[in-house]
Amino acid sequence: MRVYLDIARHLEQEVRKHFQAGDYLPSESKLAKKYDVNRHTVRRAIDELVFTGLVERQQGRGNMVVSQPYDYPLHSGAHFTDNLIEQGSLPTSQVISRGLVAANEKMAGMFGVELESQIIKLRTLRKINGIPASVIDHYLADLDWWPVVKHFEVGSLHVFLKEKLDMSLTRKSTRLRAMMPKKTDCRLLQLSGKTPIMVFKTTNVITGTDRIVEFSSSHTRSDLVEIVLEH
Repeated sequence: MRVYLDIARHLEQEVRKHFQAGDYLPSESKLAKKYDVNRHTVRRAIDELVFTGLVERQQGRGNMVVSQPYDYPLHSGAHFTDNLIEQGSLPTSQVISRGLVAANEKMAGMFGVELESQIIKLRTLRKINGIPASVIDHYLADLDWWPVVKHFEVGSLHVFLKEKLDMSLTRKSTRLRAMMPKKTDCRLLQLSGKTPIMVFKTTNVITGTDRIVEFSSSHTRSDLVEIVLEH
């Protein structure tokens, strides 16, 4: 194996174990001395880390470690909370607003209810290790759930529905697009207006049926989450 690839692999292990996002690698001359190679070989090794997105070259400052996004597999059984816990992270979710709203034409058609009839709306803020990751608007079709759902405060909404209403939901479809954040997104997600967000529009059905009972629109930080499509 070429020497620079050996160095790249060792550097990657070191970065993942001992460096935080925003830290800088030792200078190329120090690394060359450490590995007993010339600077060109070190530079090629660092190029490998730049290519994988682990390190970013900062002109005049050095090679900076970049924060790594969390994997989010996208399939019918995907669960945000369980997936992040498996990656060693601490996800949280909290309701920041709740209420009843009138179903517009799209919602009424999707849920099979009368136009402008009342449906449930919750807005939740999800965080990963204390960092805001996504703000989600949940629309629930069944008004009979409101006496219970209005007491939902934190954690997984789907787990809550299962525990309190014995209602299990399964993802039916997801649409994904990118857009620039709005002012509300910047405020809630602590973003600059220059960082794109990913917008997920998801429909969920009662497990084992085709009945759509939830529609959600999630605005998610593109720098924190990486979508994994499983085939």
